[in-house]
Amino acid sequence: MLTAVQAYWLAPACVPLALWVALSDMQRMKIPNMASILMIAAWATLGFMAFPLALWGWGWAIMAIALVIGILGNAIGLFGAGDAKFAAAMAGVFVTADPGRLAILVCAAMIGALVTHRLARAIPAVRAATPGWESWTRRDFPFGLALAGTLIFYVLAPILAQ
Repeated sequence: MLTAVQAYWLAPACVPLALWVALSDMQRMKIPNMASILMIAAWATLGFMAFPLALWGWGWAIMAIALVIGILGNAIGLFGAGDAKFAAAMAGVFVTADPGRLAILVCAAMIGALVTHRLARAIPAVRAATPGWESWTRRDFPFGLALAGTLIFYVLAPILAQ
């Protein structure tokens, strides 16, 4: 888990980037490459400030592993390339995470995002307020919403727990 100090370092970049990813994916079913680039830049700078050098280095290794898994997952059609790139870009943040708890968080974020998205698109007032959002009419799911939820909750939890 992140410490509160680490979370304070990462939150100013991670939270707005995650919100941008969620909105972009719901609007256009695409995650901008710039979001992944900025997430990598955040890890390069803020991660360096927040973590000891060895953990920061392991964060880069985790990002590389996540990218390979993401490329393979995209190749077999599990998720989009933007999802794979952003998941890899944000993976360094989870360098201190307990794998079991992280898996539970990811599953909860996926279920929560799916249910929330499907309920929101069924509400006429929400659809009227967000005309033209591609995710309302597509059968596939904007997975960036789940990625964003995972990142936001993981980074904010130590701050809110104080």
